Amino acid sequence: MAPASRPLLYAAGGVRSFVIGFTGVALGLYLAALGYDPALVGGVVASGLAGNAVGVALVAGLGERLGRRRTLIGATVLCAAGLGALAAAPAAPSVVGLAAFLGMVNGMGRDRGPAQALEQSVLADATSDEHRTAAFVRYTFVQDVLGACGSLAAAVPTVVQHQFGLALVDAYRASLSSAALLSLVSVLLYARLPAAVGRAAAASPPARLSPESRRRVAGLSGLFALDSLGGGFIAGSILSYWFFRRFGLGGEALGPMFFAAKCLNAGSYFAAEALARRLGLVRTMVYTHLPTSVILLALPFLPTASLAIALFLVREAFVQMDVPARQSYVAAVTAPGERTAALALTSLARNVGWAAGPGLAGVTMTAFGLGAPLVAGAVVKAVYDVALYVSYRGVRPPEEH
Repeated sequence: MAPASRPLLYAAGGVRSFVIGFTGVALGLYLAALGYDPALVGGVVASGLAGNAVGVALVAGLGERLGRRRTLIGATVLCAAGLGALAAAPAAPSVVGLAAFLGMVNGMGRDRGPAQALEQSVLADATSDEHRTAAFVRYTFVQDVLGACGSLAAAVPTVVQHQFGLALVDAYRASLSSAALLSLVSVLLYARLPAAVGRAAAASPPARLSPESRRRVAGLSGLFALDSLGGGFIAGSILSYWFFRRFGLGGEALGPMFFAAKCLNAGSYFAAEALARRLGLVRTMVYTHLPTSVILLALPFLPTASLAIALFLVREAFVQMDVPARQSYVAAVTAPGERTAALALTSLARNVGWAAGPGLAGVTMTAFGLGAPLVAGAVVKAVYDVALYVSYRGVRPPEEH
């Protein structure tokens, strides 16, 4: 891949992350404005993530065959159409849920969809082993900075409501429709990518994963599914709904809070790169991630909004340090021609867990109280960290030998 292509991928991923950052906060508040109860909120978020999982599965099987550039464009157009349909749909939960599914609407607040898996495959093919983690750090940094700006933009519907005298639901509809149009900017960026981006770096990429890669990817996929199940309990839309119901906070407060969280995430990636050089990728993933589950356990028991926000932000300063390390690790332990499939399959596993989590979170919240999903998510994530370390501490990428 030509070096000039990397900024295009960074920019396209950043635009998409801005839209997802906005959606992750605004979707839960929009559904609350429609009068949905916790179970319905969780169901709609889960439906969108299930559609996301299907999209990632299609990329795993067909991404190389159709061409990565063509697939990137197609996935982006479909997501924009789905978000626009969700904004325009009547309030009936079945219609909103269907629009979320078909458009792969991401209520997590973090980009983990089919386009990201393809972009990561292209970046990994174009980077040496020594510089691979650094490339993923830059890519993820751009995504989180713009995702933070998207979260901050979740305050816009409230401003629009007050400035123009609109009903809050209509203000959210207009904002979601605008976000859908903005996401099409990525299509223009993908169109400028060279034709070579559409092909894997290997001259003759294998049709299937090798037996060794298959075992590694299967094991990692199972663990990532467990982690994402815990993450699904605390999806961005679920957290925004929790803060709203627990403390009465709206978009004008939650937008800046999630903006600050993503800025902390982004800044932590450079520390993750330094730790990976010193400790290795697996240890970096586990040592930075496990303590955040302990922090999450305390969150439901705090008495005031200011304390809850402060603890949440402390967690966000560490919780995403495993992301570039994880992406780099998957690319490192598979061959170049296998990477699209490997990255898509591990992303698929995460999407399956995310799809299950919000629905369970809604049911758990209804049955056991507002804080129950946060406790459940923390426990599941802690189990994942221990299992990852035990299983993969001896499987090292090439640069660590």
